[in-house]
Amino acid sequence: MAGLFGALASGLRRREIKATDAGSLSWAGLFGQHNSRAGVAVNVDSALKVSTVFACLRVLADGIAQVPLKVYREQADGTKELAKDHPAYRLLSRRPNEWMTSFEFRQVMMFHAALLGNGCAYIGRIRGVPKELIPLVPGSYVIEQARDYTLTYRLSGPNGRSTVLPREDVFHLRGPSWTGAAGLDALQVAREAVGLAIATEETHSALHANGTQPGGILSVKGSLDDAARARLKESWAQYQGGLANRFRTAVLDMDSTWTPLAMKGVDAEHLDTRRFQIEEICRDLKVFPQMVGYADKTATFASAESFFLAHVIHTLNPWIENWEQSLARDLFPDEDDIVAKFSMQGLLRGDNAARATFYASGITNGWLTRNEARRLEDLNPIAGLGEPLLPLNMGTQAERSALAKQEGQSGKSMLGHNGKPGLEDRPLETKIGRVLSAHNERRIVGARDNLNGVLASLGEG
Repeated sequence: MAGLFGALASGLRRREIKATDAGSLSWAGLFGQHNSRAGVAVNVDSALKVSTVFACLRVLADGIAQVPLKVYREQADGTKELAKDHPAYRLLSRRPNEWMTSFEFRQVMMFHAALLGNGCAYIGRIRGVPKELIPLVPGSYVIEQARDYTLTYRLSGPNGRSTVLPREDVFHLRGPSWTGAAGLDALQVAREAVGLAIATEETHSALHANGTQPGGILSVKGSLDDAARARLKESWAQYQGGLANRFRTAVLDMDSTWTPLAMKGVDAEHLDTRRFQIEEICRDLKVFPQMVGYADKTATFASAESFFLAHVIHTLNPWIENWEQSLARDLFPDEDDIVAKFSMQGLLRGDNAARATFYASGITNGWLTRNEARRLEDLNPIAGLGEPLLPLNMGTQAERSALAKQEGQSGKSMLGHNGKPGLEDRPLETKIGRVLSAHNERRIVGARDNLNGVLASLGEG
């Protein structure tokens, strides 16, 4: 079976067929044809010119790039601390190479992985220590898998020479995959949706270029030779076609008659078609339409927070988990105590109320210290704010017993028997309970006697 799935299942040697020039990436390599069913070419160059495709990629790339990425070292008790001494810390949080920031690197990798299925970067190591991450341009490499499932990356240089990179020297971020060796190309899967979006945009542009007027028939009495027909058509287009000639008066001779063609209903539904293609492309790239600036009548400001939360959970979280596991596999495969983590609190930076609620909940319930909250806000710690607060109405049984024993040492003298030796060292709660029980019993007896007295007086009356 030819085509996408035939190429994916064609054998042990799996390839990612792309060209170095983004404008030359077409469907001929995989499908044997250049155009989609809409009649337009769909490639990286044309797809990026579709505003919805570019907006979806920006949402995915910026969502991953703006979140702080740190390297941690896990302790034996399960706690984590920043591993600033690890060589990968600076690569991931600051500068992966000499000319890129961490934000730019992650943005580039997400553009490649989300649109083409694979984002690859060369890991430059010196004596086994990673020193730089260099993104590989899609089309400059081919992913190959041997009979023993070993992956290699054949990199083509500008001079035509090729270099084979082992899997250990490449950081590979895959999108959704069919084989596990390479990710699926989103342009291949969503070719028809992107092609129809391109076709409707070109059709709409041509309609407006003609003054939003459909074509017509210019007829004359008698017959015209080819030269006269071409001259008349050119003259009409020159003086009546386009926006510049809109509303101009036409002068017809030779008994000419102009019959305009009425606009069909399908032509008038261009906007609805384009709206539907926005939803189609967002659906293929797994981005909520609201995140690319498209909202229907059901979206309101009240539901914006829910949409954003759904975007973080269903769109960004799978990519974040993909990043963390891919980094662990490729950058520190033999260091089980080293992990790369995205700080999702970075997504709340624009919402002061949400941050304040989050910090207040953590501090008052004891699972977040005040200095930890200051660190999340990029503020320096303050002495005395490093201990967690313990709510007075909460605590474990061991904590309560320890507190009761401590208080009991100071309360023994008050619980003695009229100057006699203090009470024996028993649990304080037992002693207090007995005292309270005796006091309550006297109160109950007194209340009963008062009630009997009242009843007796009523009987005498």
